[in-house]
Amino acid sequence: MTRTPTRRHLLGAALAAPAAAIAATAGPNAVARPPGSSVSVSPRRIERMLRGVVADGRAVGVSAVVWQGGSERYFGAFGLADREARRPMARDTLARIWSMTKPVASVALMRLWDAGRFRLDDPIALYLPEFRNMRVHADDGRGERPAERPILVRDLLRHTSGLTYAMEDGPADRAFRAADPLEKSDDLAALSRAVAALPLRHEPGTAWQYGTSTDIVARLVEVLGDEPFDAHVRRHILRPLGMKETDWTQPDAVKVRRAATYRFGADGPAQREPEMTFAFASGGAGLIGPIDDYLRFARMLLGEGQLDGVRVLRPATVKLMLVDHLDPAIAPRHFLKSPGLGFGLGGSVRIAPTTADEPAGRVGEFSWGGAASTLFWVDPANQLAVVFFAQKFPFDEALHKDVRAAVYG
Repeated sequence: MTRTPTRRHLLGAALAAPAAAIAATAGPNAVARPPGSSVSVSPRRIERMLRGVVADGRAVGVSAVVWQGGSERYFGAFGLADREARRPMARDTLARIWSMTKPVASVALMRLWDAGRFRLDDPIALYLPEFRNMRVHADDGRGERPAERPILVRDLLRHTSGLTYAMEDGPADRAFRAADPLEKSDDLAALSRAVAALPLRHEPGTAWQYGTSTDIVARLVEVLGDEPFDAHVRRHILRPLGMKETDWTQPDAVKVRRAATYRFGADGPAQREPEMTFAFASGGAGLIGPIDDYLRFARMLLGEGQLDGVRVLRPATVKLMLVDHLDPAIAPRHFLKSPGLGFGLGGSVRIAPTTADEPAGRVGEFSWGGAASTLFWVDPANQLAVVFFAQKFPFDEALHKDVRAAVYG
Protein backbone atom coordinates (compact mmCIF):
# COMPACT_ATOMS: atom_id res chain seq x y z
CA MET A 1 0.00 0.00 0.00
CA THR A 2 2.78 2.43 0.71
CA ARG A 3 5.53 2.42 -1.85
CA THR A 4 8.30 2.02 0.70
CA PRO A 5 9.77 -1.32 1.77
CA THR A 6 9.30 -0.70 5.48
CA ARG A 7 5.52 -0.56 5.87
CA ARG A 8 5.10 -4.24 6.82
CA HIS A 9 7.73 -3.84 9.55
CA LEU A 10 6.15 -0.63 10.83
CA LEU A 11 2.68 -2.16 11.01
CA GLY A 12 4.07 -5.21 12.72
CA ALA A 13 5.85 -3.03 15.24
CA ALA A 14 2.63 -1.42 16.43
CA LEU A 15 2.48 -3.31 19.68
CA ALA A 16 0.06 -1.84 22.14
CA ALA A 17 1.08 -1.45 25.75
CA PRO A 18 -2.31 -1.94 27.38
CA ALA A 19 -2.37 -2.87 31.03
CA ALA A 20 -4.10 -2.23 34.27
CA ALA A 21 -3.11 -1.60 37.83
CA ILE A 22 -4.02 -0.70 41.34
CA ALA A 23 -5.51 2.68 42.21
CA ALA A 24 -3.14 5.61 41.89
CA THR A 25 -1.87 7.70 44.75
CA ALA A 26 -2.81 11.33 44.27
CA GLY A 27 -0.02 13.78 43.46
CA PRO A 28 0.41 17.14 45.13
CA ASN A 29 -1.96 18.90 42.73
CA ALA A 30 -4.22 16.00 41.87
CA VAL A 31 -7.74 16.73 40.67
CA ALA A 32 -10.43 15.27 42.87
CA ARG A 33 -11.45 11.98 41.37
CA PRO A 34 -15.00 11.63 40.07
CA PRO A 35 -17.54 9.45 41.91
CA GLY A 36 -16.84 5.76 41.43
CA SER A 37 -13.23 6.33 40.34
CA SER A 38 -10.14 5.22 42.22
CA VAL A 39 -7.76 7.39 40.15
CA SER A 40 -6.81 10.98 40.87
CA VAL A 41 -5.12 12.62 37.89
CA SER A 42 -2.06 14.72 38.76
CA PRO A 43 -1.27 17.25 36.00
CA ARG A 44 2.10 17.99 37.62
CA ARG A 45 3.11 14.33 37.53
CA ILE A 46 2.11 13.95 33.86
CA GLU A 47 3.83 17.17 32.83
CA ARG A 48 7.03 16.19 34.60
CA MET A 49 7.08 12.91 32.70
CA LEU A 50 6.43 14.52 29.29
CA ARG A 51 9.06 17.20 29.80
CA GLY A 52 11.53 14.56 30.93
CA VAL A 53 10.97 12.44 27.81
CA VAL A 54 12.00 15.38 25.61
CA ALA A 55 14.79 16.61 27.89
CA ASP A 56 16.32 13.13 28.02
CA GLY A 57 16.27 12.84 24.23
CA ARG A 58 13.86 9.91 24.17
CA ALA A 59 11.54 11.66 21.70
CA VAL A 60 11.71 14.82 19.61
CA GLY A 61 8.19 15.88 20.55
CA VAL A 62 5.32 14.48 22.62
CA SER A 63 1.79 15.41 23.64
CA ALA A 64 -0.89 13.88 25.84
CA VAL A 65 -4.49 14.60 26.72
CA VAL A 66 -6.42 13.10 29.64
CA TRP A 67 -10.21 13.14 29.96
CA GLN A 68 -11.92 11.97 33.13
CA GLY A 69 -15.37 12.18 34.60
CA GLY A 70 -16.79 14.40 31.87
CA SER A 71 -14.04 16.99 31.57
CA GLU A 72 -10.46 17.47 30.44
CA ARG A 73 -8.00 16.90 33.27
CA TYR A 74 -4.78 17.55 31.42
CA PHE A 75 -3.23 18.55 28.10
CA GLY A 76 0.43 19.16 27.40
CA ALA A 77 2.73 19.32 24.37
CA PHE A 78 6.52 19.50 24.57
CA GLY A 79 9.44 19.40 22.21
CA LEU A 80 9.30 19.75 18.44
CA ALA A 81 6.91 18.44 15.85
CA ASP A 82 9.50 19.26 13.18
CA ARG A 83 13.09 19.54 14.39
CA GLU A 84 14.47 20.89 11.13
CA ALA A 85 11.83 23.63 10.87
CA ARG A 86 12.00 24.31 14.64
CA ARG A 87 8.22 23.94 14.77
CA PRO A 88 6.99 23.07 18.27
CA MET A 89 4.67 20.21 19.14
CA ALA A 90 1.24 21.76 19.58
CA ARG A 91 -2.36 20.90 20.19
CA ASP A 92 -3.17 21.11 16.47
CA THR A 93 -0.15 19.07 15.33
CA LEU A 94 -1.16 16.35 12.89
CA ALA A 95 0.36 12.94 13.59
CA ARG A 96 0.31 9.55 11.90
CA ILE A 97 -1.47 7.15 14.22
CA TRP A 98 -0.65 3.98 12.28
CA SER A 99 -2.40 1.00 13.91
CA MET A 100 -4.65 3.21 16.03
CA THR A 101 -6.57 3.23 12.72
CA LYS A 102 -7.60 -0.36 13.51
CA PRO A 103 -10.13 0.46 16.27
CA VAL A 104 -11.74 3.02 13.92
CA ALA A 105 -12.10 0.40 11.17
CA SER A 106 -13.49 -2.08 13.70
CA VAL A 107 -16.10 0.44 14.86
CA ALA A 108 -17.09 0.98 11.21
CA LEU A 109 -17.73 -2.74 10.78
CA MET A 110 -19.58 -3.08 14.09
CA ARG A 111 -21.82 -0.21 13.07
CA LEU A 112 -22.88 -2.35 10.10
CA TRP A 113 -23.43 -5.25 12.51
CA ASP A 114 -25.78 -2.95 14.46
CA ALA A 115 -27.64 -2.44 11.17
CA GLY A 116 -28.06 -6.21 10.72
CA ARG A 117 -25.83 -6.48 7.64
CA PHE A 118 -23.96 -9.60 8.86
CA ARG A 119 -23.47 -12.00 11.75
CA LEU A 120 -20.21 -12.25 13.65
CA ASP A 121 -20.07 -15.99 12.96
CA ASP A 122 -20.61 -15.59 9.23
CA PRO A 123 -17.76 -16.98 7.11
CA ILE A 124 -16.15 -13.99 5.41
CA ALA A 125 -16.35 -15.91 2.11
CA LEU A 126 -20.08 -15.11 2.07
CA TYR A 127 -19.06 -11.54 1.24
CA LEU A 128 -15.49 -12.00 -0.05
CA PRO A 129 -15.56 -15.18 -2.19
CA GLU A 130 -11.78 -15.16 -2.64
CA PHE A 131 -11.57 -16.60 0.91
CA ARG A 132 -13.59 -19.74 0.07
CA ASN A 133 -10.77 -22.30 -0.13
CA MET A 134 -8.16 -21.25 2.38
CA ARG A 135 -5.07 -23.30 3.07
CA VAL A 136 -2.89 -23.44 6.19
CA HIS A 137 0.89 -23.73 6.30
CA ALA A 138 1.73 -23.73 9.99
CA ASP A 139 4.95 -24.48 11.88
CA ASP A 140 3.77 -27.98 12.83
CA GLY A 141 5.55 -30.13 10.25
CA ARG A 142 2.32 -31.08 8.48
CA GLY A 143 2.97 -28.93 5.42
CA GLU A 144 0.30 -27.04 3.54
CA ARG A 145 -3.25 -28.36 3.84
CA PRO A 146 -6.88 -27.21 3.51
CA ALA A 147 -8.12 -25.16 6.47
CA GLU A 148 -10.36 -27.14 8.81
CA ARG A 149 -12.93 -24.36 9.06
CA PRO A 150 -13.58 -21.02 7.31
CA ILE A 151 -12.43 -17.64 8.59
CA LEU A 152 -15.32 -15.98 10.45
CA VAL A 153 -15.98 -12.26 10.71
CA ARG A 154 -15.17 -12.38 14.43
CA ASP A 155 -11.78 -13.94 13.56
CA LEU A 156 -10.86 -10.78 11.66
CA LEU A 157 -11.94 -8.50 14.52
CA ARG A 158 -10.01 -10.44 17.15
CA HIS A 159 -6.93 -11.41 15.02
CA THR A 160 -7.58 -15.16 15.08
CA SER A 161 -7.96 -15.47 11.30
CA GLY A 162 -4.50 -16.88 10.59
CA LEU A 163 -3.59 -13.86 8.46
CA THR A 164 -0.11 -12.49 9.13
CA TYR A 165 2.18 -9.48 8.86
CA ALA A 166 5.14 -11.89 8.46
CA MET A 167 6.72 -10.76 11.73
CA GLU A 168 8.09 -14.25 12.30
CA ASP A 169 9.74 -16.83 10.04
CA GLY A 170 7.35 -19.70 9.42
CA PRO A 171 6.42 -20.91 5.94
CA ALA A 172 3.31 -18.70 5.78
CA ASP A 173 5.44 -15.69 6.77
CA ARG A 174 7.92 -16.44 4.01
CA ALA A 175 5.11 -16.76 1.47
CA PHE A 176 3.72 -13.41 2.61
CA ARG A 177 7.08 -11.69 2.27
CA ALA A 178 7.58 -13.13 -1.21
CA ALA A 179 4.15 -11.98 -2.39
CA ASP A 180 4.44 -8.58 -0.66
CA PRO A 181 0.70 -7.80 -0.89
CA LEU A 182 0.84 -4.62 1.19
CA GLU A 183 3.27 -3.05 -1.27
CA LYS A 184 1.88 -4.41 -4.52
CA SER A 185 -1.88 -3.90 -4.13
CA ASP A 186 -3.55 -0.80 -5.54
CA ASP A 187 -6.79 -0.92 -3.55
CA LEU A 188 -8.53 -2.90 -0.82
CA ALA A 189 -10.14 -5.29 -3.30
CA ALA A 190 -6.74 -6.19 -4.77
CA LEU A 191 -5.22 -6.54 -1.30
CA SER A 192 -8.03 -8.87 -0.25
CA ARG A 193 -7.49 -11.09 -3.29
CA ALA A 194 -3.72 -11.12 -2.78
CA VAL A 195 -3.98 -12.02 0.91
CA ALA A 196 -6.59 -14.72 0.24
CA ALA A 197 -4.21 -16.40 -2.23
CA LEU A 198 -1.62 -16.94 0.53
CA PRO A 199 -1.54 -19.75 3.13
CA LEU A 200 -2.70 -19.03 6.66
CA ARG A 201 -0.23 -19.12 9.53
CA HIS A 202 -2.55 -21.21 11.71
CA GLU A 203 -6.00 -22.76 11.64
CA PRO A 204 -8.69 -20.10 11.99
CA GLY A 205 -9.74 -19.58 15.60
CA THR A 206 -6.84 -21.47 17.17
CA ALA A 207 -4.23 -18.73 17.80
CA TRP A 208 -3.85 -14.96 18.07
CA GLN A 209 -1.61 -13.55 15.34
CA TYR A 210 -1.25 -9.86 14.52
CA GLY A 211 -1.64 -9.33 10.80
CA THR A 212 -3.70 -8.02 7.91
CA SER A 213 -7.05 -8.96 9.48
CA THR A 214 -8.15 -5.33 9.92
CA ASP A 215 -7.34 -4.52 6.30
CA ILE A 216 -9.85 -7.23 5.40
CA VAL A 217 -12.26 -5.69 7.91
CA ALA A 218 -11.99 -2.52 5.82
CA ARG A 219 -12.76 -4.47 2.65
CA LEU A 220 -15.83 -5.95 4.37
CA VAL A 221 -16.96 -2.42 5.23
CA GLU A 222 -16.73 -1.52 1.54
CA VAL A 223 -18.75 -4.54 0.43
CA LEU A 224 -21.36 -4.45 3.20
CA GLY A 225 -21.61 -0.66 3.23
CA ASP A 226 -21.68 -0.41 -0.58
CA GLU A 227 -19.23 2.49 -0.78
CA PRO A 228 -15.46 3.02 -0.54
CA PHE A 229 -14.07 2.37 2.92
CA ASP A 230 -12.67 5.87 3.46
CA ALA A 231 -15.90 7.54 2.30
CA HIS A 232 -17.89 5.30 4.64
CA VAL A 233 -15.68 6.07 7.64
CA ARG A 234 -15.81 9.81 6.95
CA ARG A 235 -19.60 9.83 6.58
CA HIS A 236 -20.48 7.61 9.53
CA ILE A 237 -17.68 8.06 12.09
CA LEU A 238 -15.19 10.87 11.53
CA ARG A 239 -17.51 13.71 10.57
CA PRO A 240 -20.43 12.84 12.91
CA LEU A 241 -18.00 12.68 15.84
CA GLY A 242 -16.47 16.04 14.95
CA MET A 243 -13.11 14.51 13.96
CA LYS A 244 -12.89 17.22 11.32
CA GLU A 245 -9.20 16.94 10.46
CA THR A 246 -8.60 13.21 10.73
CA ASP A 247 -8.25 11.42 7.40
CA TRP A 248 -5.88 9.35 5.28
CA THR A 249 -4.93 12.52 3.38
CA GLN A 250 -5.03 16.23 4.24
CA PRO A 251 -5.40 19.40 2.19
CA ASP A 252 -2.11 21.08 1.28
CA ALA A 253 -3.02 24.04 3.49
CA VAL A 254 -2.74 22.01 6.71
CA LYS A 255 0.14 19.68 5.80
CA VAL A 256 2.54 22.19 7.33
CA ARG A 257 1.14 21.13 10.72
CA ARG A 258 2.12 17.49 10.24
CA ALA A 259 4.72 16.13 12.65
CA ALA A 260 7.85 14.55 11.24
CA THR A 261 8.76 11.03 12.29
CA TYR A 262 12.21 10.30 13.66
CA ARG A 263 14.10 7.03 13.87
CA PHE A 264 16.18 6.51 17.00
CA GLY A 265 19.23 4.28 16.96
CA ALA A 266 21.73 3.18 19.55
CA ASP A 267 24.21 5.91 18.59
CA GLY A 268 23.95 9.44 17.26
CA PRO A 269 20.96 11.78 16.91
CA ALA A 270 17.54 10.64 15.76
CA GLN A 271 17.20 10.63 11.98
CA ARG A 272 14.22 12.09 10.16
CA GLU A 273 12.21 9.46 8.29
CA PRO A 274 11.13 10.14 4.69
CA GLU A 275 7.47 10.98 4.19
CA MET A 276 5.45 7.83 3.53
CA THR A 277 2.73 7.62 0.89
CA PHE A 278 -0.22 5.24 0.75
CA ALA A 279 -1.83 4.03 -2.45
CA PHE A 280 -5.26 3.77 -0.79
CA ALA A 281 -7.06 4.09 2.54
CA SER A 282 -6.35 1.08 4.73
CA GLY A 283 -8.10 -0.34 7.76
CA GLY A 284 -4.82 -1.35 9.35
CA ALA A 285 -3.06 2.02 9.28
CA GLY A 286 -2.90 5.40 7.59
CA LEU A 287 -5.08 7.85 9.50
CA ILE A 288 -3.49 11.22 10.30
CA GLY A 289 -5.00 13.77 12.64
CA PRO A 290 -4.70 15.97 15.74
CA ILE A 291 -4.81 14.60 19.26
CA ASP A 292 -8.18 16.15 20.08
CA ASP A 293 -9.83 14.31 17.19
CA TYR A 294 -8.74 10.93 18.50
CA LEU A 295 -9.81 11.93 21.99
CA ARG A 296 -13.32 12.36 20.58
CA PHE A 297 -13.19 8.81 19.25
CA ALA A 298 -12.01 7.55 22.65
CA ARG A 299 -14.72 9.54 24.42
CA MET A 300 -17.33 7.95 22.14
CA LEU A 301 -16.21 4.52 23.33
CA LEU A 302 -16.21 5.75 26.94
CA GLY A 303 -19.73 7.06 26.34
CA GLU A 304 -20.89 3.62 25.17
CA GLY A 305 -21.21 4.64 21.54
CA GLN A 306 -22.42 8.22 21.92
CA LEU A 307 -20.75 11.62 22.03
CA ASP A 308 -22.40 15.03 22.25
CA GLY A 309 -25.75 13.65 21.20
CA VAL A 310 -24.39 11.68 18.23
CA ARG A 311 -24.78 7.91 18.48
CA VAL A 312 -22.35 5.78 16.47
CA LEU A 313 -22.92 2.39 18.12
CA ARG A 314 -25.48 0.87 20.45
CA PRO A 315 -24.32 0.68 24.09
CA ALA A 316 -24.54 -3.12 24.01
CA THR A 317 -22.29 -3.19 20.94
CA VAL A 318 -19.60 -1.12 22.63
CA LYS A 319 -19.76 -3.37 25.68
CA LEU A 320 -19.36 -6.37 23.37
CA MET A 321 -16.28 -4.81 21.75
CA LEU A 322 -14.65 -3.99 25.07
CA VAL A 323 -14.66 -7.51 26.55
CA ASP A 324 -12.24 -10.37 25.92
CA HIS A 325 -13.14 -12.60 22.96
CA LEU A 326 -10.21 -15.02 23.20
CA ASP A 327 -11.05 -18.48 24.47
CA PRO A 328 -8.54 -19.66 27.09
CA ALA A 329 -7.60 -22.45 24.65
CA ILE A 330 -6.48 -19.96 21.99
CA ALA A 331 -2.68 -20.26 21.88
CA PRO A 332 -0.11 -19.17 20.98
CA ARG A 333 -0.80 -15.45 21.25
CA HIS A 334 2.10 -13.88 19.37
CA PHE A 335 3.17 -10.79 21.38
CA LEU A 336 -0.01 -10.79 23.51
CA LYS A 337 1.85 -12.67 26.23
CA SER A 338 0.42 -11.41 29.52
CA PRO A 339 -2.12 -13.79 31.11
CA GLY A 340 -4.03 -10.70 32.24
CA LEU A 341 -4.40 -9.40 28.70
CA GLY A 342 -7.11 -10.42 26.25
CA PHE A 343 -8.43 -9.03 23.01
CA GLY A 344 -11.83 -7.58 22.22
CA LEU A 345 -13.25 -6.63 18.85
CA GLY A 346 -10.62 -4.21 17.60
CA GLY A 347 -8.32 -3.70 20.58
CA SER A 348 -6.73 -5.29 23.63
CA VAL A 349 -8.57 -5.56 26.92
CA ARG A 350 -7.24 -5.98 30.44
CA ILE A 351 -8.90 -8.97 32.13
CA ALA A 352 -6.80 -9.25 35.32
CA PRO A 353 -4.68 -6.95 37.49
CA THR A 354 -1.19 -6.21 36.27
CA THR A 355 1.95 -7.81 37.58
CA ALA A 356 4.84 -5.76 38.97
CA ASP A 357 6.67 -5.59 35.63
CA GLU A 358 3.66 -4.51 33.54
CA PRO A 359 2.58 -0.92 32.75
CA ALA A 360 -0.02 0.57 35.06
CA GLY A 361 -3.71 0.51 34.22
CA ARG A 362 -7.04 -0.97 35.23
CA VAL A 363 -9.08 -4.10 34.65
CA GLY A 364 -11.61 -3.42 31.89
CA GLU A 365 -9.37 -1.13 29.81
CA PHE A 366 -9.59 -1.14 26.03
CA SER A 367 -6.40 -0.01 24.31
CA TRP A 368 -4.16 0.00 21.28
CA GLY A 369 -1.07 1.77 19.99
CA GLY A 370 0.62 2.72 16.74
CA ALA A 371 3.97 1.96 15.14
CA ALA A 372 5.27 5.50 15.73
CA SER A 373 4.75 5.03 19.50
CA THR A 374 1.27 6.57 19.75
CA LEU A 375 -1.14 5.16 22.34
CA PHE A 376 -4.73 5.44 23.50
CA TRP A 377 -6.84 3.73 26.09
CA VAL A 378 -10.26 4.01 27.67
CA ASP A 379 -10.79 2.94 31.27
CA PRO A 380 -14.56 2.71 31.96
CA ALA A 381 -14.09 1.90 35.65
CA ASN A 382 -12.36 5.24 36.18
CA GLN A 383 -14.30 7.21 33.54
CA LEU A 384 -10.94 7.86 31.90
CA ALA A 385 -9.72 8.34 28.33
CA VAL A 386 -6.08 9.04 27.43
CA VAL A 387 -4.36 9.76 24.10
CA PHE A 388 -0.58 10.02 23.78
CA PHE A 389 1.24 11.21 20.65
CA ALA A 390 4.86 10.76 19.66
CA GLN A 391 6.34 10.16 16.21
CA LYS A 392 9.18 7.81 17.05
CA PHE A 393 10.57 4.69 15.40
CA PRO A 394 11.13 2.03 16.47
CA PHE A 395 8.02 1.52 18.58
CA ASP A 396 8.87 2.43 22.18
CA GLU A 397 6.86 0.53 24.77
CA ALA A 398 8.88 2.18 27.55
CA LEU A 399 7.22 5.50 26.65
CA HIS A 400 3.83 3.89 27.10
CA LYS A 401 4.84 2.50 30.46
CA ASP A 402 5.90 5.96 31.59
CA VAL A 403 2.69 7.59 30.35
CA ARG A 404 0.60 5.07 32.23
CA ALA A 405 2.65 5.49 35.40
CA ALA A 406 2.18 9.25 35.20
CA VAL A 407 -1.57 8.97 34.75
CA TYR A 408 -2.18 6.32 37.40
CA GLY A 409 0.53 7.21 39.87
